[in-house]
Amino acid sequence: MEQQIYKGKLTQFHWLKIAKKEELTKNTFSLEFEIPENLHNNFKFEAGQFVSVKFQSHGAEVINDYSMTSAPYEKKISLGIKINSPEGAAAELFKNYQVGDELLVSEPSGRFTLVSKPSEFRTIVAFAAGIGITPILSHFKNILHKEPRTRLFLFFGNKSSEELVYRDWLDTLAKTYSDRLQIFYFFSREKTADQFFYGRLDAKKLNLIINQILHLDDTDEESTIWDAVDEVLICGKGEMIKTLANACYHHGIPKKNIHFELFEEFNDDIYPIEKEFPLIENVEIDFTMFGKEYNTVIPNNKEKILQQLLVQKFDVPYSCKSGICGSCECMLEEGEVELLENEYLTEKEEAKGHILACMSIAKSKKIKLNFDLI
Repeated sequence: MEQQIYKGKLTQFHWLKIAKKEELTKNTFSLEFEIPENLHNNFKFEAGQFVSVKFQSHGAEVINDYSMTSAPYEKKISLGIKINSPEGAAAELFKNYQVGDELLVSEPSGRFTLVSKPSEFRTIVAFAAGIGITPILSHFKNILHKEPRTRLFLFFGNKSSEELVYRDWLDTLAKTYSDRLQIFYFFSREKTADQFFYGRLDAKKLNLIINQILHLDDTDEESTIWDAVDEVLICGKGEMIKTLANACYHHGIPKKNIHFELFEEFNDDIYPIEKEFPLIENVEIDFTMFGKEYNTVIPNNKEKILQQLLVQKFDVPYSCKSGICGSCECMLEEGEVELLENEYLTEKEEAKGHILACMSIAKSKKIKLNFDLI
């Protein structure tokens, strides 16, 4: 049995059986799903992607997104899930569903992905906090399996060693691939023997990491490891992503090579807005959403389109307001906008007229949008 569920876009869900369930720490657990032979093509995925799971919580249906820890070559769907509160939906999922039960699971999606380059020498650095390690684990397993010339560095922050999830997995990977993978653990609420590893992953800590860990490059005596970094992966809460992304950028990494996945609603811009625009007042907005037509006027173009529609109480789909998740993707059918930042859309999608409402500033008196991308 299959279901199509509308989450801003039409999403295909399938019933999958829980094959394995494991408590990882006092507030995290993993689920592994059995993929029937007839659904193998539906559940092909790229490292770093996620699935949505539909289940009952306190008598209501909820749909939550969870990143996969499995790598594509493993041909399974494994999720790492954090229980934020005893009354939350994740706690209900852990308590009420057991091995053998079936859940509605969406086909994989998400753009926290990298192009595989198995023939190149690459250096990839990742920063993760807490359960943000899940898509990073998927990436690292996949890269170690497919890219024999790529070296990896992981900087993983947690409150304490007791809350450090997937440590056994990570330590095994580091031991197996000791020539290509180095992992460093940081704790914000647990004193460490070396003061260097105490505290949050932030701009100050990044500066120390660059100067004390990523400084000497054995492969090139004239440069540092940081100079050789090709891609940066960041996953965690919004403030951490904002801080580290900007710090990486200011330390010379191009924005297009800084990739992040947000694990909470976040309303700030990741990068500061560096452009100024001519003021346009009383901008007319026509838009299609959930099959209905709407018309409104926003006071001016000082704020982004999504934020102004939300102020007017329109139920526009969004998750992050930061150009990361793609929930507010829509088609620009008339008018002109400036897309300030884009971590989600491909060049082909932009060329077709797709925009992210949360990162778009109106540049014409009339704008027409279509959120129903099916």
